[in-house]
Amino acid sequence: MLNAATHCRFCQEPLEHTFVDLGMSPLCESYIAPEQRNRMEPFYPLHVYVCSNCFLVQLEQYVSAEDIFTEYAYFSSYATDWLKHAEAYVEMVLQRFALGSSSQVVEVASNDGYLLQYFLPHGVPVLGVEPARNVAAVALEKGIPTRTLFFGEATARDLAAEGQKADLLIGNNVLAQVPDLNDFVRGLKTLLKPGGVITLEFPHLVRLIEESQFDTIYHEHFSYFSLITVEKILAAHGLTLFDVEELTTHGGSLRIFARHAEDHSRPVSQAVDDLRKRETDFGIPQIATYQAFSEKVKETKRKLLDFLITAKRDGKVVVGYGAPGKGNTLLNYCGIRTDFLDYTVDRNPYKQGKFLPGTHIPIFTPEKIWETKPDYVLILPWNFKDEIVQQMAGIRSWGGRFVIPIPEATLI
Repeated sequence: MLNAATHCRFCQEPLEHTFVDLGMSPLCESYIAPEQRNRMEPFYPLHVYVCSNCFLVQLEQYVSAEDIFTEYAYFSSYATDWLKHAEAYVEMVLQRFALGSSSQVVEVASNDGYLLQYFLPHGVPVLGVEPARNVAAVALEKGIPTRTLFFGEATARDLAAEGQKADLLIGNNVLAQVPDLNDFVRGLKTLLKPGGVITLEFPHLVRLIEESQFDTIYHEHFSYFSLITVEKILAAHGLTLFDVEELTTHGGSLRIFARHAEDHSRPVSQAVDDLRKRETDFGIPQIATYQAFSEKVKETKRKLLDFLITAKRDGKVVVGYGAPGKGNTLLNYCGIRTDFLDYTVDRNPYKQGKFLPGTHIPIFTPEKIWETKPDYVLILPWNFKDEIVQQMAGIRSWGGRFVIPIPEATLI
């Protein structure tokens, strides 16, 4: 255990309040090769706490970030809707912040270049910072300058010394994956030009609570954020959150905009004030809000198992679509293995031919569904359900139906 002390990773307050306890689970991106199936597999607690001081929801760190992210199984470019989201973001920031050939854009956790590729046709200089070697290699093949590094204050100082300070500094779905939040945010402050802008996207804690999205909790995600808490974290390091957008991605996310606190050229928008008030009314600054979540999660589990038990007793065939991290939390917490789910499929060749961690459900190519014609397809990356339903609409030709597990088991 790397961090046995149960203190908040931001403010160091002792962690005494449970948000939810999902039992023991393996690392969600540690897919099992056929020759590894009979080896011991490490499981770690998925016990989530909430800080009574800053209300940061968080897991303890059991495995180093290097162990998790040096080689990674998630490639952003396999999600078509996510690519559309990235392209629309680039068009927006190009106009809003008047970016051009003299600007510098840096993305932290740039993955396979899914986003930075859209700046290239506009002649905007870009740099990706991506710790996973296998993923960064794909970005380099696309012609996207990429450094294979973990981001923090030291990396930011080195890049700044090279003249790589950013007019626009991007971090999409990375804040949750940072064990040392303070070091990471100090790095953002260090790398940002005096008049520069930071944009960060992350799943919104309010939506996680409202819709029982417990499957977005896994060891690779160390923290879970509200606007109120992120605003405190940024302010502690000399950054001001000046605007926010609510997004539909990942079941409901926030895109926040930040600047240096001493840069008064961008006033704080009404959207920030409005969302802060809504979060306060929702109960973000109240421990009771978090303590009620566990029972909601248990009921979501019961409803999914009720559906699966009935389907199997009726002789129905149920398979999965996707092999995402959230799916592995769902399956392990609910105890769903091949007794309920014959197999799952995924478009990512890196996962095909392997087995899901913990449950050891086999992963095939999507064509397997057309070969076996199952009665039900359980969509594990439910945040991409519209895209998947459209791609796989042909299952209706034999009477197949889709199942969405979150916030409760629903047939479509």
